[in-house]
Amino acid sequence: MINAELRQLPAIEKLKLIEALWHDLLDNENDVPALAWHQKELQVTEAAYNAGDVEAVDWQQAKKALRARFE
Repeated sequence: MINAELRQLPAIEKLKLIEALWHDLLDNENDVPALAWHQKELQVTEAAYNAGDVEAVDWQQAKKALRARFE
């Protein structure tokens, strides 16, 4: 039933719902279980960073690069 209701919403309302859900998850992050595959990927990324294989990028720059890549 909820899927049918979601399909009726305009895109802007769907985005507002996503944002509200995201903020709720952030407010209760200890309730969100850590997924094993995600933890492993974080460890791989951290090891690559510590080895100097990757460098940190400013979040604003990263968003611009991702948008350009997928547009």
